[in-house]
Formats: sequence, structure tokens, C-alpha cells
Amino acid sequence: MVIQAVHVPESVDAVVTCSARGGLLMGGGTVVMPLVNSGSAAVTELVSLRRAGMDGIEVSDGVATIGAAATLAAVGEHPGLAFLRPALRTIASPTIRNQATVGGNLFVPQPYGDLAVCLLALEATCELAGPAGRREAPVADVLTTGIAPGEVVVAVRFALPEPGTWHYHKAMRRRLNSAAIVTVASVTSAGDYRIALGGLAPRPVRAVSAERLLRGRPLTPESLTEAGEAARADIDPFDDAYASAWYRARVLPVHLRRAFLPESP
Repeated sequence: MVIQAVHVPESVDAVVTCSARGGLLMGGGTVVMPLVNSGSAAVTELVSLRRAGMDGIEVSDGVATIGAAATLAAVGEHPGLAFLRPALRTIASPTIRNQATVGGNLFVPQPYGDLAVCLLALEATCELAGPAGRREAPVADVLTTGIAPGEVVVAVRFALPEPGTWHYHKAMRRRLNSAAIVTVASVTSAGDYRIALGGLAPRPVRAVSAERLLRGRPLTPESLTEAGEAARADIDPFDDAYASAWYRARVLPVHLRRAFLPESP
């Protein structure tokens, strides 16, 4: 379809109004604009979030609140979110990170959307606004079932991990600017492990079988390899230009081990 109108609302309520009328939300445009330029966008109206006041970042009392329209570059530059920088630097190029938004990353199909993998491991919640009002929903639910018609993600919120408890590893075809073959993000806490995987299913998934196997056990190459093999029960790998489904499942144990033990072979 041909875009006939572009709305630039200046409040969240105005965004909801435009979205409820069927406008396509656009944060940084890194996903939407290719659809528009190819003529494959299924709408005639765009709703830009650039002036809606949804790009703030606040870190206070151990909790981070990030506006859905905040760019990946802005998140990476925030001093209170330094633990995410290695993950963000694996996403696309600086040009894309200067445009792509936190909210948009939740809806990018795999093998992209590495920040969404991180948010899943962090057990983040989404603040949503829609015609029925505001509500909160776990990122896990948004990733699995999406949001209601007319709703918009306003912000994401999560508790900062304690020092030394955050782990991240991404396997790519190139060192930089490449989609994931396997992405692993994890938070450890008192013998429990929250492990999220990317590149291994249509959406990011929790490796619940690996979490259960590792609970209360020390992180050794042997236990992590066993956990990686168990995690195959939690994935739904696919073929694409970067890797086959078979290869993704085959190398999962290796990359899960490297997320926790970077020097591991």
C-alpha cells in the first residue's frame, strides 16, 4: 500500500489514539521503512514516536526504566547500563543502533532482536498503554503473544543484575554486524539461573530445561555442556541464510558453555 499520512503525536495518549485507528507505529524505522519503501506495508498511515516523550532512560535504586523509543545507542551510552554494552555492540552497525529502538527490538523476528533476548533473561516487564488504559505485562508474554490491538509499549523495566551475575554470548558469521546463530543471555542468583536464547526459535525463548538442570550445581564445563544438550528440548530452530536448524541445535551446548566460561573451547 501507499502511505497517505504520517502522524507525529506529542503524547502517549495521542499515540494510542492514532494506533487504535490502525496506524502503523514507527520508532527508528529500521524495520518499518523497508516495508514502506517496498510497498509491502499493510497500512496507509504511519505513527512516528519521535516526539511522544517515550525515549527517556532512568536508573534508580537498582531498577532501570527505559522508554520504548530510546535508541539502542542511547542505552549503550548510559553509565548505569554498562553491563549491556557488550551485547548492544553485537547488534547491527552503529548507524542502525542510532536509529533502532528498544520497543521495536521486541517485535523483530529472530535471528535479530538480541536486546529482546537480554530483556527476557532479565525478566523485564513492559508498560503498555491502549484504549482500555495502562497495564504491565512480562516481556516473556509480549514476546510470546504480542500486545492487544491499539496498544503500544511505553517502556520496559527491570532490576539491575548484581555484579558478576550477568552473562552474554553471541555466535555470528562475522565478528560484528551480523545476525545471530546462537545468542545466550543469563542472570545467576543464589544457585538459580535465568537463561534466554536467541537464534534458536521464531522468538527468544527461556532455556527452562537447562535452568532446571543447573539449579544448585557449580558451573563447570561438564555441567554446562549437559545443560546445553538439555536446552535442545526448549528450542525450535530454523534454516536461514546464516545457519541451518541442524547446525544451530548442534552448536548450542558449545555456545551456552562459552556464555558462562568465555575461555572454554
